[in-house]
Amino acid sequence: MRTLILGSSGGIGSALVRACSASGDEVFTLSRSENGLDVTREDSVIDCVSAIPDGLDRVINTVGILTTDGQDPERRMASIDPQVMARVFAVNALGSALVLKHVSPKLTPSGRSVFATLSARLASIGDNGLGGWTSYRASKAALNQIIRCAAIELSRKRKQSVVVGLHPGTVETDMTRKFARGRYTASADEAAAQLLAVLDGLGPADSGGFFDYDGKTIPF
Repeated sequence: MRTLILGSSGGIGSALVRACSASGDEVFTLSRSENGLDVTREDSVIDCVSAIPDGLDRVINTVGILTTDGQDPERRMASIDPQVMARVFAVNALGSALVLKHVSPKLTPSGRSVFATLSARLASIGDNGLGGWTSYRASKAALNQIIRCAAIELSRKRKQSVVVGLHPGTVETDMTRKFARGRYTASADEAAAQLLAVLDGLGPADSGGFFDYDGKTIPF
């Protein structure tokens, strides 16, 4: 299997690289630190993706941000900073859209192909009973809509394609460590194994969906 991992230098990304390599995949990687990938710039995405061969069976995008410029997620509307919000949207929503735009043509045209990107339970509008973290929640909700649109479009030419958003849970990484607050956190390797198991169990009928690390559907 040919697998591309974007954000391969991050906690979950590097764990996915290890897991896929161990299972015998031919693994390709892209990240800011390794390749200069900047998902908010289309020229950067084009340049990095051009080095990846066609015929990919599986693409997993782990690129995303929770905080920027040293600022924690805002707890109330009065704390919204337009520049911070724009940056979070640029990476989490626009970035994934650009990745989908330029990577999806490299998916294998026949047979099953998978494109998965990390979303978050906090993106769920139906499951939001606390408020707060508006920029992050809204950017990931926008991402879920992008996923749904891409799934519909890809299914027209690639009947066996699967395009989904995945919630990895709270994972012990640099990005989330300070926000765990005593909740259970999986190691990056545990999270990678869980996510790959979920992907293995999904088919074309699940495309456009939003799933957690146990394979359960999360409401949009």
